[in-house]
Amino acid sequence: MTTRLNPYLSFRDNAREAMEFYKAVFGGELAISTFADLHASQDPAEENLVMHSQLESPSGFTLMASDTPARMEFKPGNTFSISLSGEDDHELRGYWEKLSDGGTVSMPLEKAPWGDTFGMCADKFGVAWLVNIAGAKD
Repeated sequence: MTTRLNPYLSFRDNAREAMEFYKAVFGGELAISTFADLHASQDPAEENLVMHSQLESPSGFTLMASDTPARMEFKPGNTFSISLSGEDDHELRGYWEKLSDGGTVSMPLEKAPWGDTFGMCADKFGVAWLVNIAGAKD
């Protein structure tokens, strides 16, 4: 297996909902293990929370996530974003529409000064996304 870099998102009690949403956006196979599945729960109220999940999309994306137990600090932040870039206008616009639905668009998906189509949004879970569709090559 080659080394790869992929986002790992942390949530508080809604990782399953978020990952099911991302599966609806990107398609693919979603595997979810709860704290109970892995015998790792220290709090019975958290047994059904997600200890680890992994989405493998048909386009080769890998996205991982988990719920943060109450005993651990959880600070949602704006120190990261996930970038989707490529040349397939139809595919990337489809992702944009789904990700921005119910979220907040900070920069509409439109022609950028560097010639590509670019937009920025936060989805309904507060995760920041950048979408860049390559412009025509000269």
